[in-house]
Amino acid sequence: MSVTLPGLADDSESSVEWGNDVLRLLIAHGPRTPPRLVALWHTAEDGPDQLGLRRSALPVLEVALAGDGRVGTSGKRHVDGAAAQRMRLVDLEEEQAGPVRRLRLRLADGDSGLRAVVHLELADGTPVLRSWAELTTDRAVTVDYATTGVVSGLGHGARWEDELAVWEAANPWSGEFRWRRSTLAERGLYDVGMTRFNQVGSKNRVSLTSTGAWSTSEHLPLGIVEDSRTGRMLAWQIESSSAWHAELGDRYGDVYLAVLGPTSHEHQWAATLAPGDTFATVPVSLAVVPGSDDTSTALGSVGAALTTHRRRTRRPHPDHTGLPVVYNDFLNALMSDPTTERELPLIEAAADLGAEYYVIDAGWYDDESGGWWDSVGAWEPSTNRFPDGGLDAVIGRIRELGMKPGLWLEPEVVGVRSPVANELPAEAFFQRDGRRVAEWGRYQLDLRHPAARAHLDEVVDRLVGQFGLEYLKLDYNVDIGPGTDGGSGEPFGAGLLGHGRAFLAWVTDVMGRHPGLVVEGCAAGGSRTDAASGSVFPVQSLTDQQDFRLVPPVAAAAPLAITPEQAGVWASVEGSMSQEELAFSLVTAMLARIHLAGRIDTLDTGQRAVVREALAVYRALRPAIARSVPVWPLGLPGWRDPWVVLGARDGSDLYLAVSRRGIEPGGADVVRLPLPGLRAVGEAEVLYPAWHDDSIALADDGRSLEIKLPAPMTARLLRVSVAPR
Repeated sequence: MSVTLPGLADDSESSVEWGNDVLRLLIAHGPRTPPRLVALWHTAEDGPDQLGLRRSALPVLEVALAGDGRVGTSGKRHVDGAAAQRMRLVDLEEEQAGPVRRLRLRLADGDSGLRAVVHLELADGTPVLRSWAELTTDRAVTVDYATTGVVSGLGHGARWEDELAVWEAANPWSGEFRWRRSTLAERGLYDVGMTRFNQVGSKNRVSLTSTGAWSTSEHLPLGIVEDSRTGRMLAWQIESSSAWHAELGDRYGDVYLAVLGPTSHEHQWAATLAPGDTFATVPVSLAVVPGSDDTSTALGSVGAALTTHRRRTRRPHPDHTGLPVVYNDFLNALMSDPTTERELPLIEAAADLGAEYYVIDAGWYDDESGGWWDSVGAWEPSTNRFPDGGLDAVIGRIRELGMKPGLWLEPEVVGVRSPVANELPAEAFFQRDGRRVAEWGRYQLDLRHPAARAHLDEVVDRLVGQFGLEYLKLDYNVDIGPGTDGGSGEPFGAGLLGHGRAFLAWVTDVMGRHPGLVVEGCAAGGSRTDAASGSVFPVQSLTDQQDFRLVPPVAAAAPLAITPEQAGVWASVEGSMSQEELAFSLVTAMLARIHLAGRIDTLDTGQRAVVREALAVYRALRPAIARSVPVWPLGLPGWRDPWVVLGARDGSDLYLAVSRRGIEPGGADVVRLPLPGLRAVGEAEVLYPAWHDDSIALADDGRSLEIKLPAPMTARLLRVSVAPR
């Protein structure tokens, strides 16, 4: 649609409706009010109560300035910023490039001199709104917080303390993606009745905050607000690899959601702007799906919307469709202790099984027999671990057997004992109050500094050139805390955000200089599984979990946070495992990215056949995985669920990875799997393993599958043709 700025001859408000074929939004504005997001709705829903929603509507840009604060209320919330309330719409413009529609709102605050361009972005057919703002100023200001990720009216007409629920995901190390659902009352947010006395609301909030350089080490930067009356879900995603904050609060009898990057209150952050400076807020994406007959269907719709959005907004890479099988020597194998003698049998076994990449993980630079933790930084190959030709000979053997070589690297850190710590200027490292910051024997490079970037460019270009590397695994195993003042007294949180953005820009440049190089993102397992990282890294590590029996709930929940073709899932195998255990470990990874691991050199002939069969099936599935959207027949998995099921739908084909963990005595050997929003139109086929003798039947007129797996620790990969109900 064409959007024009209405003439305002009087003090009445005007409104602008904008959107695509599935998602619409309404913005009200006037000479005495800021532009406010009145409603955001899916076209399959009834239209919004425009007049009823206007009182609680919040500005499209929420911003507060130091020395300025909030108006109308006080407290810890990140709404009602005085500067936000003074902003007025100056102009707007719309454009469309292919399927992507963009709306730009130009705002100005005459009192402070703050100006902003709010960017709104939608792709046709996708109910996901992406937004961010660019802030400039006519005179010096300091920003305490700023976000375009604010939407109100979520509890309109509801007894919201009981009828609204929030979905959030704890993200513990080696047990990632632990989702839970709670009503607002269960999280401590109640309607205290004070709006009857012309008060704003209760003043408290439901909040999630991430501090430090591990963006997902405690919680994922995404969540869902569910309206139990209709089943409607609004999902939010903060697109940052740095610190972030999210909150739900009540306001004028309704409920708002605010999601932000770093803030002054939570993260020791501020943006100090002088005339001519520009600051871009952290992008936020909001997905809206209408209610369905069941929660699993709505969750699948959210997963499909976010998956489509993430595919559109990431950096293109051939790995997204290639999905090569990677063997990595770390997990349950060499565990950072590589030598020529240990590597060669694994290389032979990996090639025999059909791996396409072979990655030598940590330790290849270690001349100290394991004492390398606080001495890394130069990244020179060890001379005593690889006799008879050095690391070159080992990598040469990888190539001789038809695989592509890769190395592990932890680029952001320099050990306190490393010579590099004294070779680079102090400004190339994180500093606070005149002291270089150390954490667990490491210093942190600040990738905004040219010397830090030049050092890492030399390292990567040397390694790629010398060894012909085609894969790099970039890890990050310390959390450096609130950030750096850059040696100039800037707020710590500003330094952290600046470094995080510079690091992703550096990774992008590396892949630009070395086309085709696959760069894996990793941070103590899944401690940086955020959308900003996912938009750059072709593949990301999900977890450090070593017990193959505990990986299924991690792998099955991951597609709500990351596309399946970017999700590296460990499939650890070795000679002591039974055929069913081998299949269990492999099926867990077969709807994502197989990262083969373990002592594969101990597999006997029969066991190798089991693994080869899985990889052959996987190679045939890869195009479908790269197109698929997630399905959760049993809902998002609990950590100790006896049955864990993940589905991947590619058009009329539904693939199901079904794992029966049920170790408890008397556990059920039959499970009924509802097909959320779908109906089977043909018999289910077991794709892997070939030796199965299981009972699988259609039920509920094709709306469910009934599966019997007689033994615990068994798993099957199925395919069934489906149609929408």
